Amino acid sequence: MIVLDEKKDLNYHKETYIALGSFDGLHIGHLSLIEKTISLATENNGLSMVFSFKNHPLTLVNKEIAPKLLMDNETKLEIIEKLGVDISCIVEFDESFMRIEPEEFIRTLVKKYKAKGIIVGFNYRFGYKNRGDIALLKSLSREIGFALYVLNAYNYKDEVVSSTRIRECISNGNIEESNVMLLRPYMLKGKVKEGKKIGRTIGFPTANLDYNKDFVIPKVGVYYTNVKHDSKIYKGITSVGFNPTVNGRELTVETNILDFKKNIYGDELKIYFIERIRNEKKFNSLQELQSQLYKDKEYAAEHKVVINS
Repeated sequence: MIVLDEKKDLNYHKETYIALGSFDGLHIGHLSLIEKTISLATENNGLSMVFSFKNHPLTLVNKEIAPKLLMDNETKLEIIEKLGVDISCIVEFDESFMRIEPEEFIRTLVKKYKAKGIIVGFNYRFGYKNRGDIALLKSLSREIGFALYVLNAYNYKDEVVSSTRIRECISNGNIEESNVMLLRPYMLKGKVKEGKKIGRTIGFPTANLDYNKDFVIPKVGVYYTNVKHDSKIYKGITSVGFNPTVNGRELTVETNILDFKKNIYGDELKIYFIERIRNEKKFNSLQELQSQLYKDKEYAAEHKVVINS
């Protein structure tokens, strides 16, 4: 896959079919749109292309209400490439880009990338102050001469699949439902940092994740997770919470990795949330906590690894 940004150009002779959108999280609705783009490009001997942003527009327009992230750009590009997209153009949404008028944006796309077709979702908005809509796209498609494909909403359990809905599911602890809409387990990654090391005193050492606070954090509780370290996958029990038994005050994401004894301080981990096991609880003693952790470990041990290495 060829990866472009707004500063790179590409000399090619084929026409392109471009999927437009924020693609925040690459949920099942986004993937259907991208697959449609690939199909059209293949049928018409063209190139498939995804055009999106490195950052959510609201991080520039109004950072206070910018949504939490569901996926980093590295993961997004990996998934897009695995789908079979020919070209991915991920641009920075900055001040100059924000001020591009809707018509100018589409005309530039068509001219610069030889767009033969543009594929969007039913509620796609674009251009300065989101003034561009489907009606304008239809008008421009007739005027400029590109084919326009507008996909209907993708529903799950009789509700529209959206990034907002998925964020709410994760925040509410409904991780299984969010994973269905994402078509993959929700993932947090970061380096392992030093913690209080209380877990090791009761036989349950944990990896304390230095996570990016710009991402959606699952509801406080204990989860069955898969953990990726050094290209290998392990089962894990991940606690998202404040460690009330030892009077913790900071929200932590700590994972006990099953059948794992390495020193990994400073190493990167990817934590994939599979299932919520239980709520966080304040135990009367470390012995009570230890007893519960043995039950959690048994629960995790009985479950399958669902992530590929």
